[in-house]
Amino acid sequence: MKRNKLWSLLAVSALVGTLAACGGDDSSTGSGDGGSDGGGATGNSWILGTTDAVTSVDPAGAYDFGSWNIEYNIFQQLMSVPANGSNPEPDLADCKYDDPQTITCKLTEGAKFSNGDDLTSSDVLYSFKRNIEIADPNGASVLLGSISNGDADKPGLADGAIETPDDTTVVFHLNQPDQTFMQVITSASNSIVDEETFPADDKLADDDIENMVGSGPYKLSQYKAGEQAVFEANDTYQGTKTPQAPQVFIQYFSDPAPLKTAVEGGQVDIAWRTLSPTDLNDIESNGKAEVIRGKGSEFRYWVWQFSTDVGKNKAIRQSVAQLIDRQAISDNAYDGTVTPAYSIVPPGFAGQKDSFQDKYGEPSVDKAKQILDAAGVKTPVKIKLGYPPEHYGPNTVDEATELADQLNSSGLFDATTDDAAWEEYQTITKQGAYDLFILGWYPDFLDPDNYLSPFVRDGGFFANNYSNPEVNKLLDKEIGETDEAARADEIGQLQDIVAEDVPLIPSWNGQNVAVANSSMQGVEDTLDPTYIFRFWMISKN
Repeated sequence: MKRNKLWSLLAVSALVGTLAACGGDDSSTGSGDGGSDGGGATGNSWILGTTDAVTSVDPAGAYDFGSWNIEYNIFQQLMSVPANGSNPEPDLADCKYDDPQTITCKLTEGAKFSNGDDLTSSDVLYSFKRNIEIADPNGASVLLGSISNGDADKPGLADGAIETPDDTTVVFHLNQPDQTFMQVITSASNSIVDEETFPADDKLADDDIENMVGSGPYKLSQYKAGEQAVFEANDTYQGTKTPQAPQVFIQYFSDPAPLKTAVEGGQVDIAWRTLSPTDLNDIESNGKAEVIRGKGSEFRYWVWQFSTDVGKNKAIRQSVAQLIDRQAISDNAYDGTVTPAYSIVPPGFAGQKDSFQDKYGEPSVDKAKQILDAAGVKTPVKIKLGYPPEHYGPNTVDEATELADQLNSSGLFDATTDDAAWEEYQTITKQGAYDLFILGWYPDFLDPDNYLSPFVRDGGFFANNYSNPEVNKLLDKEIGETDEAARADEIGQLQDIVAEDVPLIPSWNGQNVAVANSSMQGVEDTLDPTYIFRFWMISKN
């Protein structure tokens, strides 16, 4: 039976506020349909406010943090990365390399989904197989190349790639040595779903809540796209991620301004992704809430679409890379709160090097003109820049405007900007709506390859039509490389090729930032470079 209509933000706030005022915990708080025991969790419910859009709740259909924020909390992965850690640890299973091409996983005995169905190795096989076969353009099946058949027209699981000798054993047979696959299986896109409720050949509809079952610490009890999601502690959960709150609510905002007002006024307890740098500075100065800054690995970049006449011209791509002033973007668009990025791989990862700075140096109109002149490109070049106005926060338009101004002031370009809502944007960027378009990246796992393979192997997840056989060969080599020094060198070579070919242009790196009221605890503990917002770690006094 489906849940009742979602509560409004006002009703939720009133409920939570009333319970707190009465001085009792709300472990028996109802969910709007007659009550819930909260899976045994104690403490108070709380509300998260966000401007993140959700592409799909189904793990096979999403590759964005708005979606993954839900999925990490209602599904389990075979392995997971602990807060402020980097190495995968057992979650639903304990997985180990038998050799560079074989991983054996032993599932938790007696694991169950939130609807009571048994979770077995058959569900694991089903989850990976359907992800690859659905191959949703907004999904992350691109991460599973090591167990895929490699057929772009009819993608599928490679023969013999997954073996299930019994209900609690899963053996992955990789088609190449892959040192990153243990990290790959920690991502939300590789969550384990119930084969009895999720269709094999299509995504489950987001409003089909009664079948949106997982085995994670929370279950999704209500959801309305763009408005609200309601989570209840899962009483069948058997892992170590013990929920602190019986219920968690997400309130979705289309604009950061009301989100700022809501967190300052206590209508939401936490604001995470995304408030503007100006808003954050204002909140810090007025003391109405606490700005919490954690380590981050956020990456913002501009992608060239090779299907357009402008994007496929290497001289044009290189000339823009020569002109872009990243420090001006940081100062003028983000109040100096982000760090200029000169490589596809962020600082701190093995093998990282600032290849764009090494090749292009300081922004230079003269050098950019020389590149265009040598290729016989007539100027000014008309170029269309694209951005999603709501998905990455209010400063995205400022960055797009700043880059367009830089290009136009050079006299070499006639740049215009255009925007589209996030769900449409993800589609039309692949169709050539823009010559150059902005995207953001938060790692699926903490390895330099996660900033390489998804971006530059045969068009990447954003399908920009770039392909370089030398790049593909180096990617295959580095993911199987067991010698750390040799792998760092290969990763460096890849960054140099990207700076030469310019399939994308790095812009900046940022921190993981949240705003919370004084009653919230544990927020700082989950603000790490994985950008996993771990509901189970957070409590409200």
